[in-house]
Amino acid sequence: MRIRDFAIAICATALLSGVQAQAAPLSTYGSLPTIEDVEISPDGTRLAVSLTDGEQRVLTIHNATDNKLLKALRMGNNKLRWVQWADASHLLVTVSSTASVVGLEGPKREFWMTSLYDLDTDKARLLLDNQPDSMNVVLSAASLRSVDGAPTAFVQGLHFVDNFGRNTLFAINVKTGRTRMIEARSEDTDDWLVGGDGVPLAQSQYDESKGTWVLRIKGPKGWTIVDRAVSPMGSYGVSGLGRDGKSVLVARVNDKNETVYREYAADGSQVDVPMEIPFDGLLRDPGNDALIGGVSLVGDKTRYVFFDPKDQSRWNAVEKGFAGSRVSLASWSADRTKVVVRVDSPTDGPAYALVDMTAKTASWIGDEYKDLAAADIAEVRPVKYKAADGLEITGYLTLPKGRDPKNLPLVVLPHGGPEGRDMPGFDWWAQGLASRGYAVLQPNFRGSEGFGWDFIKAGFGEWGRKMQTDLSDGVRWLEKQGIVDPKRVCIVGASYGGYAALAGAALDRGVYRCAVSVAGPADLKRMLQDDQELHLSRNNSTLRYWLRFMGADGIRDPDLAAISPAKLTDKIDIPILLIHGKDDTVVPYVQSKIMADAMARAGKPTELVTLAGEDHWLSRGASRQQMLTATVQFLEKHNPPDPAAPAQTTAAR
Repeated sequence: MRIRDFAIAICATALLSGVQAQAAPLSTYGSLPTIEDVEISPDGTRLAVSLTDGEQRVLTIHNATDNKLLKALRMGNNKLRWVQWADASHLLVTVSSTASVVGLEGPKREFWMTSLYDLDTDKARLLLDNQPDSMNVVLSAASLRSVDGAPTAFVQGLHFVDNFGRNTLFAINVKTGRTRMIEARSEDTDDWLVGGDGVPLAQSQYDESKGTWVLRIKGPKGWTIVDRAVSPMGSYGVSGLGRDGKSVLVARVNDKNETVYREYAADGSQVDVPMEIPFDGLLRDPGNDALIGGVSLVGDKTRYVFFDPKDQSRWNAVEKGFAGSRVSLASWSADRTKVVVRVDSPTDGPAYALVDMTAKTASWIGDEYKDLAAADIAEVRPVKYKAADGLEITGYLTLPKGRDPKNLPLVVLPHGGPEGRDMPGFDWWAQGLASRGYAVLQPNFRGSEGFGWDFIKAGFGEWGRKMQTDLSDGVRWLEKQGIVDPKRVCIVGASYGGYAALAGAALDRGVYRCAVSVAGPADLKRMLQDDQELHLSRNNSTLRYWLRFMGADGIRDPDLAAISPAKLTDKIDIPILLIHGKDDTVVPYVQSKIMADAMARAGKPTELVTLAGEDHWLSRGASRQQMLTATVQFLEKHNPPDPAAPAQTTAAR
């Protein structure tokens, strides 16, 4: 057990785990998590647990005190995005789907829709349904406020004025369902903030063509511009309420290109929130939404910082109760006495627990992956090495269970973004590959976030160049340590990581013996053209963002061809597997089709696996299973693991 001093209370019979006699089948890693999320009601009496059986989703409602199952809302194979409690009897549940809408220009898009569930009457209604000149989609999670004693959900939706959709603020009385359109501003409005009293407080506006951002605050004399900035890579938006619960918080970039959180009062006065270390995320009072702290990843440790010493002391006690594990806040009651935490144990994997701060007790809710035992969790080591130009690269190395870490076959698994990063802790993809006998390297190459502006900036113009050799420098470092066999290395990745896999085959030859690209860009010019179509603009922030990382002057820059794998198939001499969701709206499916066709014309070995009905994020369990199974079968064919590795079939059992 993870914490022997704590009582164990499992949510439902379906969550109970059995003891396994051998390593888990690949399907256990590739399925959706048994528990995807746990949200506690504001009064702390109920839990909403997002469960799956690996594919189908169900939202179960439990008593928080005894875990008694109260209701089960079947979501089917809908892509469940987030769950919010409005009060103890009402839930807001948001799902998404990929679709083309008649009358809207451009390609398919991912649309989010929120339904309000009344748990007392067992009735549900779709928010913004039948609103005049509006769509029944939401643009973000709801902001929940109390207006005249009634719980009210404020949502941002699309209202059409002269055939142009505008980001519009709506208010929905949770108990009656009455919906009011609050404000429909200009086409440039991209974000809203509602004050604690339920009155619109701030709006963010962004001019895509000019790359300029404006913040407006509503005061006694109406809307006033309190700040503006040139921000060519995108809007600053609004980050929520400030520390006093009345000011407007915005994540801004200062003169040193450092991210700061700035509070704006109604009179336009500004002050930066003091931070000893930069916040990666914000902590909010669940009762009034005021800023109460932040969370950061410092080295390989997640650090929670609360402004109030009492809050800090309480959180420190929670972490101490789960010593040796990574503890993160999932949700908490309005008075912060009941806290749901995700506990990621390096030996047992991730699970959810409920902590009662008053009683000073904790109980287990359930394992994130119910069929994974300690014997199925591979060791994850933080690593650090120098790139060829001396830049320090950090990352994580997952080692196959029960194997001597010497002369191992290796899979390099670069993250997406590229301005993302890999994190310490359980990673289902890395763990699945390690379970088949492979060491897995996840480098945070230059351009990754979380290591300062200079490190991000070092990635500008380095697609297919130093961002690529940062990966192979890690391979060479592991070779020198004697951990991996340099003749048995493949590269696998998704999104930008998928591009890196293709670039490893085309631009960094001689390192890898096979490559797997999941939803990876292959023809960069075509990718930028599709982005223009999506945004209906030849000058937008997303395009500027990509060009900065790609190191191109524009969409017609001939240098794009020099780093586009689909244009370099004559240089590729290793087998390639392409996997792509047909409904991908981030990196369109056509990117893998272009790559497959180019490889076929060049007479080079390649396979294309199409994930029907899947998006960019592998949101469906069947697609994750299909991707992981195809990847492992491909790796085992072209880069077999050690003969002494655990014998496992890649098929689901």
